[in-house]
Amino acid sequence: MTESGGVSAVTDDHALAADLAGTAGRILLGVREEVGFADSRVLKDTGDLRSHEYLMAALAERCPGDAILSEEGRASVTDARAETPTANTADEVRLQADRVWIVDPLDGTREFSEEGRRDWAVHVALWEKGRLTAGAVALPAQGRTLVTGPDGAIVADVTGTEPLRVTEPAVGLLRIAVSRTRPPAFVRRLAEVLDVNVELVPIGSAGAKISAVLLGEVDAYVHAGGQYEWDSAAPVAVALAAGAHASRIDGTEAVYNRKDPRLPDILVCHPVSASTLLTGIRDVSDALPE
Repeated sequence: MTESGGVSAVTDDHALAADLAGTAGRILLGVREEVGFADSRVLKDTGDLRSHEYLMAALAERCPGDAILSEEGRASVTDARAETPTANTADEVRLQADRVWIVDPLDGTREFSEEGRRDWAVHVALWEKGRLTAGAVALPAQGRTLVTGPDGAIVADVTGTEPLRVTEPAVGLLRIAVSRTRPPAFVRRLAEVLDVNVELVPIGSAGAKISAVLLGEVDAYVHAGGQYEWDSAAPVAVALAAGAHASRIDGTEAVYNRKDPRLPDILVCHPVSASTLLTGIRDVSDALPE
């Protein structure tokens, strides 16, 4: 195993997730240089495809017995253990598997296609027997990878690694990450009912938003506008390892590796903010998207 973003080359699932996400990120940076930004659709499609094909092939080679669920593997469904896999493991196989890799080859295609934007990511998560056990979120344009580990979480860059632990928000202020293009109305309503000052901070991809919480750049991410398991699996794995609260917006556990991969809402924050945010969300539940 090679090194990726400062993560030591050791043969465990945490390091494998980091290596895969980091390598896919470097592929995407290369696509940006090769294709350029003149045609955003070509850039998005090329990035999605190359990252997906790399991840599917690498997982088939390194973990041939594991199932795979990728955002870009939905068009057709085959056994991911095929010689040149491009599609997801068949549902009937995946749902019986003990180990399932849940990946988003390019989270934030809009931001990826805009020159100078750094808020896009690659997600690689491992689900085992009912829970997330490893995950990595590569932020290629930022030169960082957030990774689970046996003793918590770390953030890695070219200089090395540091422990990653979610930080408590300042008293009387909550900075909440929201979509930069479609800020949900219910989060604006939430900001009005909370008994603290709220700053809405626009950020691109879901992975970049949750990473911003863990890196102390914002205090919370609240989303109810529709997502899938690959949008949150890796960031939630890292968030939990970093001591963050991560749940559905009704406070229940986010459950992965289901037949229907839709997982439309998520809350990630420091545990001290969870009760306040969950109560506020209940207060504005009439404004939640259908």
